[in-house]
Amino acid sequence: MFHLQAGQSGATFRDNALAPSILGAMEPRTTRLHLRVSPGAGRSVVVGRHGDAWKLRVAAAPERGRANASVVDLLAASLDLRRPDVRIVSGTGSRDKVVELVGLTFEEAERRLTAAQKGTP
Repeated sequence: MFHLQAGQSGATFRDNALAPSILGAMEPRTTRLHLRVSPGAGRSVVVGRHGDAWKLRVAAAPERGRANASVVDLLAASLDLRRPDVRIVSGTGSRDKVVELVGLTFEEAERRLTAAQKGTP
């Protein structure tokens, strides 16, 4: 049973059976994508597929994390996600990266990146 103390806001659960269904509904969808990044480009853009990865060009130079920040910004804008929902989990010092996206299925991420590649909403 879950109870809140006086002064705390939120719902009070009197039945343990309710808590798991509510917690299960709160679990976000996550997807991981492989990227190939070219820093120092003229502009930041989704180029398209590069084997099993997506190729991105970012305008920022690969110094002091600027290119990585640009990758996160470009993906957040292209995928219509909040910046905190895009995280580089591997390859911060490499052109080949793995990013984790919170709140999207793999299929939806692929669809949105394809649309961004073509310049459509």
